[in-house]
Amino acid sequence: MRRQLSFGLVAALALCSPGAHAQAPAAATDLDRFMATALQRRDIDKKTLSDYVLDEVETAELLGPGQVPIMRLRREYTWFVRDGFHIRSPVKFDGVPIPEAERRAYEERWLRSEESRRKFRTTREEKRAAEGKGPALSAPSINEPRFVSESYFMDFKFEPGNYYLAGKERVDGHDVLKIDYLPTKLFNEGPDESDEDAQMRGDEQKDKGKDKDGKTSADKKPDEKQKEKEKPHKQESDKEKKLEEDIERKMNKSSQVTLWVDPGTHQIVKYTFDNVWIDFLPAAWLVRVDDLRASMEMGQPFPGVWLPRSMMIHGGVTFALGPVEVSYRRDFSNYRRADVTSKVTVPKKDGR
Repeated sequence: MRRQLSFGLVAALALCSPGAHAQAPAAATDLDRFMATALQRRDIDKKTLSDYVLDEVETAELLGPGQVPIMRLRREYTWFVRDGFHIRSPVKFDGVPIPEAERRAYEERWLRSEESRRKFRTTREEKRAAEGKGPALSAPSINEPRFVSESYFMDFKFEPGNYYLAGKERVDGHDVLKIDYLPTKLFNEGPDESDEDAQMRGDEQKDKGKDKDGKTSADKKPDEKQKEKEKPHKQESDKEKKLEEDIERKMNKSSQVTLWVDPGTHQIVKYTFDNVWIDFLPAAWLVRVDDLRASMEMGQPFPGVWLPRSMMIHGGVTFALGPVEVSYRRDFSNYRRADVTSKVTVPKKDGR
């Protein structure tokens, strides 16, 4: 069912719930400290995850009006380590085993991509260090495998005062706290890896465009006619930027994250993301977004070791011809220790 709740109403409901109302300001401070520790634990978990390899099943489904299937896919992968890189190797697509040559070609493309990502990250950190800046917190670390950053796709930051205790529940055999988080900086937290990559490419283009005196065309004073020619483009750019900032602000106001946290270990065992009100998006007359949610759930493949078990994204939109639903899911299993210091041979087709 479509939820038409404003940010203010959601906050009021959270504050007026029995658990939140009974706690008063001092308990809110305790909850902030609790969540700060939980997010620190999350960062430790991400580093631990790099010590493992796993098997993965990726599924997607597109349903048209009347729940009629338009597209379905199921892809199975296994992960292994080669030359210090975590490699994703395809096993089956829609139940059909991947031929040896295609599998090896896929692995080679993946390896080249990971080498490029690591090179970029290394350059990024060296550049930031030279400028006296710390690590790029919103971007993956230099050696972080891709399944780690993709598992933790919702990289929300600590926001004191925005957490509300919703009660207690039991998840995967553990008593946990259910906490509602109303973000204000979820969609405009700062530059991520792609933003910095674009910035680096932009710097390279600027250097190429300089003349022998070190000046670019932007440094040279344009005549009045050129200024008049550029004015409409600048106005259009400013308008687009303002629209983007407005959408970001409304996305932040209309989003809610719910977290389930083990109170003993500060382990986030599950979280869900919901947009509770998204009628403000452009072209509402053409398409209406009915539903947008995502979730990630942890499991314990080894006693005391929490690792991602599944992630899911679901969206529903309504066109003139009727509603359409899109679902995407990844399940992770068969975790095992990875020897990241040695060269691992390519898995054989019958003995992965």
